[in-house]
Amino acid sequence: MTVNILFAAKPDSWAAYETPLKTALRDAGVFADLRTDFAPDEVDYIVYAPNSTVQDFTPYTRCKAVLNLWAGVENVVGNTTLTQPLARMVDHGLTQGMMEWVTGHVLRHHLGMDAHIHGLKGRWDKHVPPLAEDRAVTILGLGALGSACATALAGLGFDVTGWSRSPRDLAGVRCLHGDAGLAQALSSAQILVLLLPLTGATENLLDAANLARLPRGAVILNPGRGALIDDDALLAALDSGQVGHATLDVFRVEPLPADHPFWAHPSVTVTPHIASETRPASASRVIAENVRRGEAGAPFVHLVDRKLGY
Repeated sequence: MTVNILFAAKPDSWAAYETPLKTALRDAGVFADLRTDFAPDEVDYIVYAPNSTVQDFTPYTRCKAVLNLWAGVENVVGNTTLTQPLARMVDHGLTQGMMEWVTGHVLRHHLGMDAHIHGLKGRWDKHVPPLAEDRAVTILGLGALGSACATALAGLGFDVTGWSRSPRDLAGVRCLHGDAGLAQALSSAQILVLLLPLTGATENLLDAANLARLPRGAVILNPGRGALIDDDALLAALDSGQVGHATLDVFRVEPLPADHPFWAHPSVTVTPHIASETRPASASRVIAENVRRGEAGAPFVHLVDRKLGY
């Protein structure tokens, strides 16, 4: 029996995903008709990006699951017409890319590389960094991405603390949770990495009060979601020296507007949302596995908890 799969994303994504998806579905033993133009009542699965033209899921009466191409689901999870199971993207490419970006920038700030890259201008300023074991790194968010980054940094010898809403256990990482745990996690964070999902509970989590809990001069890395940070509070903390530097990959508005203060601030590094990206080949295998599971009557993986929002 042929499974009808609607690809609902921006047109340029179809060119990137058509061949990898068809290959992955075939390799998974799924006989599929993959197209961009099914009638809604013919669709068994939707491979989905939240910026697609599909916003009303009501007509998709036989759809068994909506399979998100992005790790983030904040732009779709609140859609009241979406009653089908919703799976977010968790794949090797996303995880590996994020781990490489986070590890690279943690090491950059730990070693003080910016001073040498930009030049000491004739000054023999010999500043020897501490060993990794003497540098406290805190990661907020211990999902698939946060856990991978925490494990990698712990493997390099960093003193790693991880925080999550609910209890977690990760080898080599001090795991904290809840409101009291958050205050403790922030208080020791010489380098703070934000990898939380964006929900009502996490928006503006890094506000003036929580920025004040950081050790003075702390570094912030945000490859998670732009709205995790109160922008005005961060700029004030940078100006006062409470925060020493912020390396930001995600923003409330993207591309970051040309007149945004982050561009000109001497203690901000902007990267253009490149910390992690869905790779068509690896993401297609995740999609194909979920379709295979659906057809076999097995549980879907990476399902979104609607109440939690991720």
